Amino acid sequence: MKESIILFFKGIAMGAANVIPGVSGGTIALLTGIFNPIIDAIKCVDATTIKMFFTGDFKGFAERVNLKLLIPVFLGVFVSLISLAKLFKFLFVAYPTYIWSFFFGLILASVFFVAKQITKCSVPTVITFLVGTAIALSISFMTPATENSSMLYLMLCGVVAACSMILPGLSGSFVLILLGNYELVMIRSVSNLDWAILLPVALGAVIGLVAFSHLLSWVFKKFHDQTISLLSGFILGSLCILWPWKEQIYKLNASGEVLLKKSGEKVVEGYEWLMPDMMTTEFMIASVCMVAGVLSIVLLEKLAGNVKEEN
Repeated sequence: MKESIILFFKGIAMGAANVIPGVSGGTIALLTGIFNPIIDAIKCVDATTIKMFFTGDFKGFAERVNLKLLIPVFLGVFVSLISLAKLFKFLFVAYPTYIWSFFFGLILASVFFVAKQITKCSVPTVITFLVGTAIALSISFMTPATENSSMLYLMLCGVVAACSMILPGLSGSFVLILLGNYELVMIRSVSNLDWAILLPVALGAVIGLVAFSHLLSWVFKKFHDQTISLLSGFILGSLCILWPWKEQIYKLNASGEVLLKKSGEKVVEGYEWLMPDMMTTEFMIASVCMVAGVLSIVLLEKLAGNVKEEN
């Protein structure tokens, strides 16, 4: 029971990381010593495991996929997601500039600490860094990510976000921001338990974890530096998406009227980036929030370094 409670609180920490863009659930799993067991459990989901389940060998199934680990961890993740989503829902309405400033600081610091994992600077790593940056910039400027609630796109969000969480240093929520569905999935749908949105995302997440855990693990080990440099460039190029001072551009119909969703909300088509007035109180508070975001990642990395030294 004591071990299950500890695993539950580790899951809560992972869930909190998954809600906050810039903080990786995989990194938290590494810090708490459950990353490898989770990956090993996911890799065990194969034909043999499925056969055990459908033939009634539940004891063998539970042991093979390590349910003693997965159940308390993912229960903690679920509880954390629900509670933090409600908090962020309030913050996005009441203090949007401040919450985006905090996220901007998180991502800004993440660029350095993710890139620091590159063991050797070479031509391939430079090229992949530039490719990652170019991809993120194209998403930001050429085709701004907008909210999309179609079932297939929600499943794609689940697949991509779940796969990104396997790699320590890459935030699943950050990927959802790039895809335009962060507020829809992690804030509104989670806090309101909107299963019409959550079920396709969850299905995509399960498919992504099972289908790509082996592939992502192999790519990360085989092309470590290139993968890290690609992620670093991707994170750097997407900072403009998180810029706190921006105005929403709403989608218009043929008559020039703003399109509305079924919920009555306006359909956002993109953003207009602005320069802040540096002499205002809002800018001062936003700057403090940004610094707090940077310091959060610095502290997390310091804790990670201490854990590695102890091990």
